[in-house]
Amino acid sequence: MSRSARPGIRRTVLAGPAALLAAALTGCYAGGSTSAEDAPDAAPDTSISVNLKGKAAAPGQPVKVTLAHGKLKSVAVTAGESGALTGKISADGRTWISERVAAPGTAYTVRAKDSDGGSDQAVFTTAGAEKVNKLSLAPGKNTTVGIAQPLSVVFDHPVKDKAAVEKALKVSTSNDTEGSWGWLRDYSGKDRVDWRPKEYWKPGTKVTLDAQLNGIDTGTDGGWFVRDYTTTFTIGAAQVVKVDLDRHRLALHRDGKQVLDIPMSAGTPGGEKASWRGTAVLMSKEGTINMRSETVGLGDAYDKMVDYSMRLTWSGMYAHAAPWNAGYFGQANRSSGCVGMSDANAAALYGQVRVGDPFEITGADAKGTVAEGNGYGAWNVSWADWQAKSSLK
Repeated sequence: MSRSARPGIRRTVLAGPAALLAAALTGCYAGGSTSAEDAPDAAPDTSISVNLKGKAAAPGQPVKVTLAHGKLKSVAVTAGESGALTGKISADGRTWISERVAAPGTAYTVRAKDSDGGSDQAVFTTAGAEKVNKLSLAPGKNTTVGIAQPLSVVFDHPVKDKAAVEKALKVSTSNDTEGSWGWLRDYSGKDRVDWRPKEYWKPGTKVTLDAQLNGIDTGTDGGWFVRDYTTTFTIGAAQVVKVDLDRHRLALHRDGKQVLDIPMSAGTPGGEKASWRGTAVLMSKEGTINMRSETVGLGDAYDKMVDYSMRLTWSGMYAHAAPWNAGYFGQANRSSGCVGMSDANAAALYGQVRVGDPFEITGADAKGTVAEGNGYGAWNVSWADWQAKSSLK
């Protein structure tokens, strides 16, 4: 093989007995020439080629290392603080391909060894990302949530290659829970993908999301991911809040037993002030907040400081204390869309529910069913229809 190194590649060939013998003969022989038949064998060619080269290599593709001759023993592809790319050697020993793709704006070093003891090295840097996509994850890391809480991922920019993104989202559970990703439009208008189990989570389940997104291109308008994400959470007690719009009552059930029964007044039927029906998931416990009607499209109907506020939808449906409606509790639905109750009952409910608990809302006095993207409405879609929302089904 040629002894001149290619640009960007440093090659090392280990000297063997044949090479040492040649050096000895050259130093002692005074004249004449050596015939081709008498020349020692050439050292094995341990040079490698890498599909990505230079200082502006295209990201988003696997790294492929090819050995000129012989068989690869090991390949290491490292990238400083970005870690390493793992991969597999082919059956014939000639090539190695990384399991993940090269990320944008990253300097990589490739080191390879062959089965004869030779080694070679190459370096390359990928071009940087012109646009970066980011995401937000729910639930929060190391939290304990209710049995209806989905994994929810909202993207900053549009996702064109949904299949590539979904393949990179690895969900693992402590009890092999069956579930599926489903793509939807978030209430904010952004692309979103949720993972929900087929049925409510079993209490005590531990869930991990490993989002191996670094190096994935989400499309012209979306840009590249330039990092991975992870979150873990645990499922708490089996709690369900049952809201009966027709009976004007709310009940909290824990492990199948009723622990609270509360008279309430929900949204005024017959218009935009009506409540939603279906399953809503408790999104957050917000305490005392200012509620203003213009933020939900109801003009100047109210502007109040409201205690024990429990958010159920992005569109502004809450369960909360509503002492001004005391005359309607257990009698009629006369709120502006929320589920209102006395201060004492709201405090009791607030103290026992957990983010992720389902509120199962039934009754005729409703304006429709909670949509998938209006909070966490995935439970209002059949399991078959939810699976169909996956980009991989």
